[in-house]
Amino acid sequence: MSWRSYVSLTKPRVVVLLQITALCAVLVHDRLYEHLSTDTANTMLIVFVGGYLSAGGANAINMWYDRDIDPFMTRTEKRAIPSGEVSAESALALGVLLSIAGVTWFWVLSNEVAAFWSAFSILFYVFVYSIWLKRSTPQNIVIGGIAGSTPPVIGWAAAEDSLAVSMESTTQIMESLVDMGSPLPWLMFLLIFLWTPPHFWALALYRSEEYGRVDVPMMPNVKGAERTLFEMKVYAIVLILMSLAVPSSFGGLEESDTLYHLLGWSVVGLSIWYASSVWRIDLTEERDETGRMPTAARSFFVSMLYLALMFVVLVAASFGVNGAVLGAGISLFAIIRSETR
Repeated sequence: MSWRSYVSLTKPRVVVLLQITALCAVLVHDRLYEHLSTDTANTMLIVFVGGYLSAGGANAINMWYDRDIDPFMTRTEKRAIPSGEVSAESALALGVLLSIAGVTWFWVLSNEVAAFWSAFSILFYVFVYSIWLKRSTPQNIVIGGIAGSTPPVIGWAAAEDSLAVSMESTTQIMESLVDMGSPLPWLMFLLIFLWTPPHFWALALYRSEEYGRVDVPMMPNVKGAERTLFEMKVYAIVLILMSLAVPSSFGGLEESDTLYHLLGWSVVGLSIWYASSVWRIDLTEERDETGRMPTAARSFFVSMLYLALMFVVLVAASFGVNGAVLGAGISLFAIIRSETR
């Protein structure tokens, strides 16, 4: 047993990727409100540490709960609990401690709104997704994706110093938790939420058999591959439509502004490119020597690049026209490189 075994319970690679979206939200917030300074670096550090503790704790609890099915799936059989490196009790204790530490971290060093959304993401992931939805409905990824979509909201809330929870009435409590002075953090939330199902289902198209063996309902083995691909296409179209709303939520841009069009064409172009990868999935193709469906695997990897580029474009555009040009250039280069490999 080593400290690496305990770190693995937090799913460090996944958690770091989630926190990058939160850090992007901090950068966009401070740039748009002209708060970019050394305080931004401090906020980013607070967000990263608190976010890692919160998400890492939730992941550890999830591995504790899934200890009965993980040994029977190739993807999870080597995790710390089924391999015997960490006991289930230790994993649960670690998860609870990290979760409490994460929420407390935000409460003390940031504000109570950021702490609320941190707690919400943990509780939603553990109780709604892991314990309730994952084993009861093929829509588990769709609804459960809410938890993974909160990092930009938490990052934005941490960057907005004036936020506080109003306890005067239920309505004011809700308003104080949701109103962050801009629709942009919720647009980032929506981006990740809509991206999650087609991203994960691309992998599930050729890996869902393992979930079926342990009675975890995934869309392909419950509704079939054709229905899964159809719903992936629906989400891809909705992502394109959502992209159309990005410029109008970006700090009061007018349609006559150059930045409006640079940002708009960049995000819409990226969404169309990702959608094309979904449309190119061929359910009749032969699997390769590793059991992968090549076109589905490609869509899966394109989806990760797509999400990263969307946040790159948002951050770059917050620096004005020159930044938007740079973001568009990076996106175009990445697309060409991906398509010619």
